[in-house]
Amino acid sequence: MKKETAVPKPGQLTHTFHPSILREYDIRGTVGNTLNDEDCYFIGRAFGTMVKRQQKGKTVVVGFDGRESSPSFAKNIIRGLNECGLDVENIGLGPTPMTYFAMKSRGADAAVMITGSHSPLSYNGIKMAYKSGPFFGAMVQELGRIAAAGDFEQGSGKTVQADVQDAYIDRMLQDYHGKKALKVAWDIGNGATGEIIRRLVKKLPGEHTLLFDKIDGTFPNHHPDPTVEKNLKDLQKTVREKGCDIGIGFDGDGDRIGVVDEKGNILWADLLLALYAGEVLKEHPGAPIIADVKCSRVLFDEVKRLGGQAIMWNTGHSLIKAKMQETKSPLAGELAGHICFADKYYGFDDAPYCAVRILNILSLSGRKFSELAAHLPKMHNTPEVRFHVPADRKFGIAPEIKNRLKAENKKEVEINDIDGVRVTTPDGWWLMRPSNTEDVLTIRAEGFTEEGLGRLKNQLIDQLKQSGISSPF
Repeated sequence: MKKETAVPKPGQLTHTFHPSILREYDIRGTVGNTLNDEDCYFIGRAFGTMVKRQQKGKTVVVGFDGRESSPSFAKNIIRGLNECGLDVENIGLGPTPMTYFAMKSRGADAAVMITGSHSPLSYNGIKMAYKSGPFFGAMVQELGRIAAAGDFEQGSGKTVQADVQDAYIDRMLQDYHGKKALKVAWDIGNGATGEIIRRLVKKLPGEHTLLFDKIDGTFPNHHPDPTVEKNLKDLQKTVREKGCDIGIGFDGDGDRIGVVDEKGNILWADLLLALYAGEVLKEHPGAPIIADVKCSRVLFDEVKRLGGQAIMWNTGHSLIKAKMQETKSPLAGELAGHICFADKYYGFDDAPYCAVRILNILSLSGRKFSELAAHLPKMHNTPEVRFHVPADRKFGIAPEIKNRLKAENKKEVEINDIDGVRVTTPDGWWLMRPSNTEDVLTIRAEGFTEEGLGRLKNQLIDQLKQSGISSPF
């Protein structure tokens, strides 16, 4: 049943957000256009209201990234939270996972991170979390209803400054037990992890080369997205020229990781997750390991080979984290580079912590990084391809494809419709899924052979064509 929005009382403070900014996992908009200081104040008021009512909360941690608008956005969100009667711990500039860490380690009830992550320069955004779990979906939409109704909690909270950087670094290093000093290249991409990685490498053994570690929200060297191959070129070059053991890159707010081996070859996040699974399942035999529908079959097969329960789940870091809580999974991740550890850590996506864990594995192995994944089958795959579709068609295409394929009743074809439609055949698999946040379809295919990949792509192209959609393949 649709929830009715309360009618504001005369003189009551109300606000209407631009409909495009309230997304599935967070808030994201263009600075000064769809997202401004006034919006941030009312986001603080609405989120603070939800924290008090739903969590019976008293304290919220707030952090922000290096984008030029982020300090001002943080100031206004804090004002909104204080006027709900909530106390705020302002931890200042740093990565998103440091904000989550502060919430968990300091016993706060919720967290707010102002970040545009890897979005274009004209954007900024807000990520939110409860101590009890992720904040997403209907919860984000509730912010809009509360603001439109002016249905805010009232109060007068205080704000204190809190420096958690050293505590954050020390906590990460608790899980580093490496014995061999490594030669490591780090590409910060001018993102929010700059100061953290500078401090971290001073406490790690080995030789460390930092690229673009000055925090700069204009990202003058390359866009901070390690899932895009061209953004790893500088890291690959440095690894090869300096003879590094490994290269590690981050996105703009430090919750996604990218990795290259000693030869400069990229190990995408799904295969990196397979390496982590090997470590985690030694301590948690038979445990569920979660990965999104875009991940390679190699990962799911490897988890099964290692004795774990391979769970394929919806794309979206908030959805993955919620599923972790439900299944008590010690490890989960996405092809997009969000990887969450809950075996020894807190269960949120933390790229610097993921870096410590892979350095630990590599140091203890006594092998080269490329050798750690050498046993995994070599598949032939396409990159993740995203393309625009009409909004009124976006969610209807996957059911159409599923129904057509089921009508064919081919026994060798397996259909998974948990998130879009993922079709497995003897050649491999292909995926088509709608974005939850944009008028976009994502497609990907992976085959055992080049010929098989070609057949899979042709099947996908044909199915899209039958739904009136032209494929960019």
